[in-house]
Amino acid sequence: MRFLKRLGSATKQEQGSPDTSPTKQQRITLLSIFLGVVASIGGFMFGYVSGQISGFFSMVDFAQRFGESNLNGVYEFSAARQGAIVGLLPVGCLLGALGAGQLADILGRRLAISLSSLWSCIGIVIEISSQTVWVQFAMGRMVTGCSIGALSVLVPMYQSESSPAIIRGILVSTYQLFITLGIWTSYMIDWGTADMKSSASWRIPNGLGFFWSLILGLGILALPESPRHAYRKGREEEARNTIARLAGVDPQHRSVHDQMTEICVKLDEEKTSGKANWYEIFTGPRMLYRTLLGIVLQAGQQLTGANFFFYYGTTVFKSTGLSDSYVTQIILGTVNVASTIAGLWVVQNVGRRKALIAGAAAMMVCFFIYALVGHYSLDSADPLTTPQAGSALIVFSCLAIAAFATTWGPLVWAIVAELYPSRYRAPCMALATASNWFWNFMISFFTRFITDAIDYFYGFVFAGCCAALIFIVYFFMIETKDRSLEEIDTMYLHRVNPIRSSHRDGNKLPEGIRAHSFHEEHTEV
Repeated sequence: MRFLKRLGSATKQEQGSPDTSPTKQQRITLLSIFLGVVASIGGFMFGYVSGQISGFFSMVDFAQRFGESNLNGVYEFSAARQGAIVGLLPVGCLLGALGAGQLADILGRRLAISLSSLWSCIGIVIEISSQTVWVQFAMGRMVTGCSIGALSVLVPMYQSESSPAIIRGILVSTYQLFITLGIWTSYMIDWGTADMKSSASWRIPNGLGFFWSLILGLGILALPESPRHAYRKGREEEARNTIARLAGVDPQHRSVHDQMTEICVKLDEEKTSGKANWYEIFTGPRMLYRTLLGIVLQAGQQLTGANFFFYYGTTVFKSTGLSDSYVTQIILGTVNVASTIAGLWVVQNVGRRKALIAGAAAMMVCFFIYALVGHYSLDSADPLTTPQAGSALIVFSCLAIAAFATTWGPLVWAIVAELYPSRYRAPCMALATASNWFWNFMISFFTRFITDAIDYFYGFVFAGCCAALIFIVYFFMIETKDRSLEEIDTMYLHRVNPIRSSHRDGNKLPEGIRAHSFHEEHTEV
């Protein structure tokens, strides 16, 4: 077939002159940056909803309405009630994530993002209208969670499919940057309203969620559809023009032509297999390996322990004797934002494998120290007598968050979005992201029970998880930095050794496989 001949000749030229590869010819355009920023507001919504709840538990009106009065007349939250209020958000997110893949394939990436963001307004209304029934507030968070969970699949998918390869990693990682900005913004607003004695203390932060939803829901409609989705729907010229606009080149430019050819080859391969069935994400070529790897990496993002500080930071740092734990949360949030900005440099300049291994190792050390200092040095009954221990907890909490925000925070979203072929991308990303939300729920709901039983030894759990993640990344994850989605798919299909994948030419077939035999097996369509 003609496009296969063109692919073969283009590959020979690229091997002879590396600097003329499609990636090298792309430019960073305002449209691609705008796409990354607008879509990432979905991450801002995620961070804002996740971060605000920690401060609510310390607000007087919120405690009086939804808490329980103890023998001293002080309103507080039992472990079960607090866990349910916090944990029903990730339950909703899990449900939303599981349904997002099908929604994306039916409606398209762009319209699915718009509808999902506007759906969160329903959950916000349920929360704000709550009077004294804590279950209503918790159910409102679950409804909002359906929106947030869907966006956590749709936004990275849309960004990865639309962004030029040269900046794909950094644009997908802006999703995590906006998560941190959302968390930080929620901390600042909680701090500003905490002293209000009325319900405005928690209803104002909740109500601002309408604003973020409308920005994303309407703003995404001004952007083009994912070129890969458009091509799969038969809109070839639309896909070509979108790739050219985002890369800042003419629609007939060689880099656009080469990308269109790669997409065509992959779609041609898919057609030979017929319509995809859901179980093929486990039985398709090299798919069980990639499906499980995506699930483990997304679960690992939660099991590094960073969200432990974001959900329960206000409660934890009260135990260190700090008079204003809101300020500590703002400090943690600021560290998170600043480190994620630095993390964008890591994404663009450091390999995925090296960054994840280094980040997991740093967090492992921090949690070991956190557990030992908290258990053996801090006087929990009177923390003011052990100020150095309290300071050490805050310092190593900040260092753990910095390690997470520069590595596992932004990179996992980018890696999982790159991991799968177009045929299976939607359901695989949905399943992988659902695992993230499952462990998010487990941590948010059971943390109070676990810390009540083993206090700061909880840090050893996260340290052990970080050690396991180092092993998994080193032996099982291929380096994907600066490679096209089609190149990455080919590397997994050819079982490239992950340990040596950093030095692998993604356009080059493995030794022992002839180029003409590789093309021949895809010529019958």
